[in-house]
Amino acid sequence: MEQLPLHPAEETNQPLLLLTAPQLTSPVSTQSIMRDVLIALAPAFVASVVVFGWRAALVTVVSVASCVGFEWLWCRLRKTPNTCWDLSAAVTGMLLAFNVPSTLPLYMVVLGAFVAIVLTKELFGGIGCNFANPAIVGRIFLAVSFPAAMATFVAPGSVDLVSSATPLAPASGAHTYLELLLGLHGGVLGETSALAILIGFGYLLVRRVITWHVPVVYVGLVALLSLLVGRDPLAQVLSGGLLLGAVFMATDYTTTPATLRGKLVFAVGCALVTCLIRFYGNLNEGVAYSILFMNLFVPHIDAVTRNTPVGGERVRKGR
Repeated sequence: MEQLPLHPAEETNQPLLLLTAPQLTSPVSTQSIMRDVLIALAPAFVASVVVFGWRAALVTVVSVASCVGFEWLWCRLRKTPNTCWDLSAAVTGMLLAFNVPSTLPLYMVVLGAFVAIVLTKELFGGIGCNFANPAIVGRIFLAVSFPAAMATFVAPGSVDLVSSATPLAPASGAHTYLELLLGLHGGVLGETSALAILIGFGYLLVRRVITWHVPVVYVGLVALLSLLVGRDPLAQVLSGGLLLGAVFMATDYTTTPATLRGKLVFAVGCALVTCLIRFYGNLNEGVAYSILFMNLFVPHIDAVTRNTPVGGERVRKGR
């Protein structure tokens, strides 16, 4: 009888390696995803420079450099593999810059970057372990610590420190839909040009970096609730940080639910809290607070909406 050939592992006297699933690989990496996000943010960056001038570019550069620098320094001090090259810190820096006015002193930008990267991200284990979106926490820290500086906006097309109210402020006056769409009004860097954000949204959908569910449900419900309470729904959608938050921060992989049902619950919660703050609170804007609030509930939403494997049983409490 012919002898069957030995397994390659037996021929070399090496142990056979058995690996657990999944064995599928993908060319998609953290760096490639973050690179796509940076490309999607590019139109909003260009729009901010056109509207607010060179100071917008300076704030963005300082924010990105600070976030990357803090992550690099943290990894060096901790003697862990350096993760600053995966571009996640650069994305945080861009989003943080888009959440502050161009008039903000640069040392405040650096402080916001420290809170975002070190206190919110790295102290909880780095990328994938943070409990909330780092840029949002950085923005809220700056808004609470430096309210006057965060509420002073330069007038579009001016390089002087001229106070200019955002469209959501009671004393802001009327803005046309075209002005809101193009961002020709006061505000933080990334919240002004709705058109630039929508271009980035389209790019992320084409690249399949995100899905449409959270942004569309979030923005759509805000528009519906605005109509029900007698507010202008289109103005509410195009004003403030709704589009920026819905597209770039409410879709963060780490701080949003994993399942489709969970994402829908998350989006509905964000919309409800945003409208409560905008319509009945003391703040003109509620997007950052609503996303942070819902970030805290993500583990519970995941637990409730977790998919049941085929043929398996849903785990009940107490079992």
